[in-house]
Amino acid sequence: MVEKACKKCKRITTKRKCPTCGNQELSMHWVGVVIIIDPDKSEIAKEMNIEVPGRYALKVR
Repeated sequence: MVEKACKKCKRITTKRKCPTCGNQELSMHWVGVVIIIDPDKSEIAKEMNIEVPGRYALKVR
């Protein structure tokens, strides 16, 4: 399965649309992975504006 990243929220998925924000603009061109377990306690999640736990790309083109 090909993993893609959402261009809006950067969530990594194998589906046709983002499970977090519902966006259908997904990209196969992404770099880096960050796994957010508890967005409320994560400084990285706050910096990236992530509110839902999951796997996210650091950069998406």
